[in-house]
Amino acid sequence: MDINNIGKTIKKLRELRNYTQEYMAEQLSMSQTGYSKIERNETDISISKIQEIAKVLNITFEDILGFDEKLNFFNNITNNEQSVQTILYSNTFDRERKLYEERIQAQEKEILFLRGLLGK
Repeated sequence: MDINNIGKTIKKLRELRNYTQEYMAEQLSMSQTGYSKIERNETDISISKIQEIAKVLNITFEDILGFDEKLNFFNNITNNEQSVQTILYSNTFDRERKLYEERIQAQEKEILFLRGLLGK
């Protein structure tokens, strides 16, 4: 991972959790503006702050640092002049998929709630 772009990784992971910047800032006892600067890579971020962010996101420090490197990658296997492309998934990919699924479930619950308010 390019440490200079850690903010982009943190932003992606936050969005996968369906957390707002305001929520993250509150959990980290900082302003939303300050947190936003982290995601835009406009401020230096300490290791301890990355660890705090990982805790809020319910992932490990290593997951944040290795996020780009651990994503799926392709391995070409040749068998009798036939090329088979196999996608290998890492634990991070599985966690990312789980986060998307949780986000979809939360949105489905919200839709049901809103429909109830509308009387549909």
